[in-house]
Amino acid sequence: MLRRLAARIFWFFSRWTLATQPGPDRPAVLLGAPHTSNWDFVLMIGIVWRLGIDVRWLGKASLFAGWRGPLMRALGGIAVDRANPAGVVEDMIRRVHAGEMFGLVVTPDGTRGAHEYWKSGFYRIAREAGMPVTLGYVDRTTMTSGLGPTIELTGDVAHDMDRIRSFYADKAGFHPEKRVEPRLVQEPTNP
Repeated sequence: MLRRLAARIFWFFSRWTLATQPGPDRPAVLLGAPHTSNWDFVLMIGIVWRLGIDVRWLGKASLFAGWRGPLMRALGGIAVDRANPAGVVEDMIRRVHAGEMFGLVVTPDGTRGAHEYWKSGFYRIAREAGMPVTLGYVDRTTMTSGLGPTIELTGDVAHDMDRIRSFYADKAGFHPEKRVEPRLVQEPTNP
């Protein structure tokens, strides 16, 4: 209840507009993209708290150092050791198969610096845990943020990523120059 109240106050005073579709009706992987600023985190928390979605989110281990650790975990954070990211995918799948019910927020473009590909962990978790993917977004050009459609992944990586690319094609984060095109290394290259 306090989270929803905090979210209402945030959206009332924010210069950003919450323009969202309803949240998923079952646990899902929620993508947060484009991820170009730390402010993306604030907007995503505002979205899920406003919609009353129980989430966990993945963040680099350094965010959990010292006094920030308890706060980040209380906000649903799960530390990711970038030296061993594969362990996180297996842990999330194990949690879902054990019956834990939560939405998992993932920023698939990873760090806020420019690079060529999205990280594929979200895809593996969603497919192996049988979770749909909800497309969360930040769009500086319209000053809107929210949740887009929830989609079921088919296992055809190129087809699924084409759908995701289509949704994010006109979205620009806080720093548009840092945007990473939604593309996985696992996608086949065009002949």
